[in-house]
Amino acid sequence: MAETNEVKRVRTLFISDLHLGMRSVCIRQLITFLGRYQADTIYLVGDVVDGWKLQKAWRWPPEYNRFAQTVLNMAVSGTKVVYLPGNHDEFLREYLGTYFGEVELTDRVIHTSATGKTYLVIHGDQFDMVVGQFPRLSHFGHWAYNLALRINVPINWFRRRLGLPYWSLSNWAKEKVKNSSAIKDRFEAALVREARESGVDGVICGHIHIADMHDRLGIEYLNCGDWVENCTAITEDFDGNFELVRWPRELPVRRPHRRRLRVVRIAQ
Repeated sequence: MAETNEVKRVRTLFISDLHLGMRSVCIRQLITFLGRYQADTIYLVGDVVDGWKLQKAWRWPPEYNRFAQTVLNMAVSGTKVVYLPGNHDEFLREYLGTYFGEVELTDRVIHTSATGKTYLVIHGDQFDMVVGQFPRLSHFGHWAYNLALRINVPINWFRRRLGLPYWSLSNWAKEKVKNSSAIKDRFEAALVREARESGVDGVICGHIHIADMHDRLGIEYLNCGDWVENCTAITEDFDGNFELVRWPRELPVRRPHRRRLRVVRIAQ
């Protein structure tokens, strides 16, 4: 989707996996994105704050405060904002059922679309076998993901200079690992099964950083993706249509201002 200055009104906006605290967070892109959309309801579908990362090294730049203030201003102005914590901000699960500055904290919620369809909205880590049964392996995966993001920095610095688009080492690795597709399939199947048992028409989640929308398993599956690398979100218009939005990741390159030298001729 091309970036424009036009503000688009939508019924609902779903965003997940911001991971505030990681260096590679696309926070400026997200703030710009929120400035282009006006929603009646916003769901923050987990891992907004990366508590794992902040425990090791506190990093909270001014842009994070700008984002938080933007969301709080929306909530005060009448936008319904619902925050569903994930495994990286699970410390907030101690406050489920409460409000923080008009923002509701809850573990799961049923969203009713404009057409009357119902959707289970949940982060999804509750149905990830690695997170639930092998927490150490989950933390190792988080470390490996951060390493891939750090390696990406110099690679994409050269790519930008060559006029090439952003390239993701972590996405490339996921495609090459044989069982990564099977892990994704099992995750989707578990979420769809939970949606079916909950008696709803679909499920909207995050967690695995792979944005997708399909109904191959007989239940609508919608994954928001992330704002670490992919800059994706899901919107619902006032007719009940859902759209997977991919926001431009690359910001315009700021070129240094070159001062022009003024030659002064001195008369002899």
